[in-house]
Order: sequence, then C-alpha cells, then structure tokens
Amino acid sequence: MSHPKRVIVDLDATGVPEAPSSPENLKETGLSMGLLTDLILRSLYHRGVMLGLDLARYLCLPFKIVEEGIRFLKEEKCIEVTGGELIGRVSYKFALTDLGRRRAQDATTQCAYVGPAPVPLEDYVEQTYRQAVTGLATHPESLRKHFAHLVLKEDLFNAIGPAIISGKSVFIYGPPGNGKTAMARAIGDFMNAAGGSIFVPYAIQAEGGIITIFDPSLHQVDESDSGVHDESDARVKELLSTGTVDQRWVRIRRPVIVTGGELNLDMLDLRYNAAANFYQAPLHVKANGGVFLIDDFGRQLVSPKELLNRWILPLEDRHDFLTIASGKKFQVPFEQLIIFSTNLDPKDLVDDAFLRRIRHKVQIHAPTRDVYEKIFAAVCKRLGMAPLPEAIDYLYNRYYNQGRSPRASDCRDLLEIVQSICRYRRQPVHLTRDLIAEAASSFIAEF
Repeated sequence: MSHPKRVIVDLDATGVPEAPSSPENLKETGLSMGLLTDLILRSLYHRGVMLGLDLARYLCLPFKIVEEGIRFLKEEKCIEVTGGELIGRVSYKFALTDLGRRRAQDATTQCAYVGPAPVPLEDYVEQTYRQAVTGLATHPESLRKHFAHLVLKEDLFNAIGPAIISGKSVFIYGPPGNGKTAMARAIGDFMNAAGGSIFVPYAIQAEGGIITIFDPSLHQVDESDSGVHDESDARVKELLSTGTVDQRWVRIRRPVIVTGGELNLDMLDLRYNAAANFYQAPLHVKANGGVFLIDDFGRQLVSPKELLNRWILPLEDRHDFLTIASGKKFQVPFEQLIIFSTNLDPKDLVDDAFLRRIRHKVQIHAPTRDVYEKIFAAVCKRLGMAPLPEAIDYLYNRYYNQGRSPRASDCRDLLEIVQSICRYRRQPVHLTRDLIAEAASSFIAEF
C-alpha cells in the first residue's frame, strides 16, 4: 500500500480535475527499492549511457528519488560514473558495469517493461473516481453548442441530455447512416468542455504486475498542458522541484474510444505480453473518464449475450475485475459513459432483463424530408456548393419515394462524389441535377 497521496487543489479555468502531486520520497511513489533499481538497470541496458537528469526524465520521477536508486546500485557496483559536469549528480553520466549488465539482463527476463515508472493501483483508482463522468453538470444551453454541427430534432436532443448527466449506459438504435457515431463524438466533445481534461498514468502496478494504461493511439494529450511533457527548461524544473504535478501521469482530453465488429471478449481482459512479462489495459479501462462506444452492436465476433453477460456487474456496480497471469484478480473502476449503437432491433439482441440494466434507450429515425434538406444544405455549404432543390427532388422521386430509406449520411456521400467528379473533369465544383444523378447511380446500389 502506498503512502496517501497529496493532491494539487488548484483547478484551472477549464475545470481540470485535481492533478496527482509529485512524490517527495520513494515511499510516496508506491515503488519498492527493488522495482526502482530494476527500472534504472533496464533503462541503462536499453538506452546505454545516460545523464542523471535523462534517467529522471525517462522514468518520470524527481531526480532526488532516482538518485536513491543510483546510490544503491553504485554501492552494489552495478553502475559507474563515466563523466559529467561539476554541477552535481544530475549532470553525471551513468553506465552499467559488467555486473550491472548481468543484473539488467536478469531484470529484463523477469519483466522487460521500460519507460515511466508505474503508479500504484490504489492511486489510479482514487484519481479515476475523482474525474468520473457521473454527475457532470449538463443543461440544454451548454450541450447544444456541441451538437450545433448536427441536425437533430428537439425530442432527440432532449433525450440525450439526461443520458449524459446520469453517466449510465445508453442504447442508441436506428437505421444506419444517421449519425449515431457522430452523436457519440459530440458527447465526448461536450465532456471535454464541461468536465475538463483528465489524468491517466503511463502505467500502473497491481498484484506484482505492470499494466500500461496511456495509449497514444487512443488518448489525445491535452495541448494546453503547458509543456509538462516537453524537453524545455520548465520540464527540467518539474523534475527538480517539489509540489509539482507527478510526471508519471499524462493530462489528456476525455477519451472517446470507438470499437465495432472486431470487438471480442479477449479485448475486455488484460493483454499479456508473455515475452516481455507485462500487460496492456483493456479498451474499457482506457476509456475511463470518457466515452466507450460499441458501434454496430450485434455484429461482433462474440454474441451480444456473451458480451453483455461479461458486463452485467460492471454496468451496475461501476467497477470491474481483471486477472493477471498468476490467476490473481484485482478491482478497477468502470467509469465511462458506455454507448451501445446498433442498426438492429434491441429486442432481437438482448432480453428484457438486460435492457433494464441499460438505463437509457435513444431511437434515431431516418431523417424526415425537412431534416434531410437542412443536412443537404449544410454539406453544400461545407463543400462550397450552392444548394439545388432540384437535386433533392430527383433523389426523392428516383429513390426515397420508391422504397429506399433516406440516410443522413447520403448527403455527405453523394455531394463528395459530385465534388470528386468535378475535380476529375477539371471543372469548378458545382451542383447540378445531372451530377447528383451520376453520383447516385454509382453510390446507391440497386439489386
């Protein structure tokens, strides 16, 4: 159990949750001396000779804590000083001795993780609940501007707000191409504005294992981070000063993670790298503090029943259990707004007992003609075309009144084809009835 963490209580103007504060000593990091020295050995083995400050940067720990591990390893004759300036150990160059190289190889065999030092599980749990989506202040005025780019009927807009403010699960269903994914992303944008950014650790330590959390392919670093993670003088001061933000955490925008038909049960468990002996967190853990959208629900490699059974307890209790290779389990928060989006009838996918656990059901219908015309006009404006009522008349007479249901996405897809045709023919981008007919003939399949 790590030392209870102090937090920086100053919140910035965007409402960023309290940031984890930099540890003052080894005990406050939650690391053992053994783990700290293993991280130093692996870092030097992986990267070669390093300055003391570079080691602190690499491990995202204050130098005075890294220095404790350096001193221990020097006494053990595992590292040596190979040069440096006269301004202190922070500028010394450190390298492995032959004994240190053998120790580093042994440490790598046990666990090959290198990079920022992990934070204790309990610190991660505490921070995640601090920045949960549940209870974000939401009202129509604040929500509306984040949906301004979408054309929504008022009843649909009014159904979204209570779903967001509850922080509970949402079932969005309706025909394809009508904005379910776009709505989920708009919810994520709103959360960033209303709830500020959040902090996630590079990695955590749980039950003796290291689990990576921060994923640059899914998490967007907050650009207002004021250079916390750059190589500037400010970054150096962060590592040498006290009372600053713990560099083992990354400030990110609230994540919006989308998965579709590729989702399977294995993706909801820890991903174990047997060769390196550490883990990667599952998708729903990476989504904590944000939105997790399961798109095309019902078309996954796993059946809806199996998938939802996996989440019966997390949906109700707001926590989940993960299992490491030894079989030990540990508890993690399940603190995201989870959205199930499907083109299928929910009653064909799950039973009433499970539908009850999904608190909000939002149905999206095919757009009425007045809504379709507004979407069409908005896309025309974005692409630099003048709206043409005759083009919409043609689509309705030729397709939509003949049985094909209109889709909101048709407007974008058809007009982008028109744009491509004009560019290919080296014509100014414009809209005519003949061009929309040509675009529709290649886009709308008729079997």
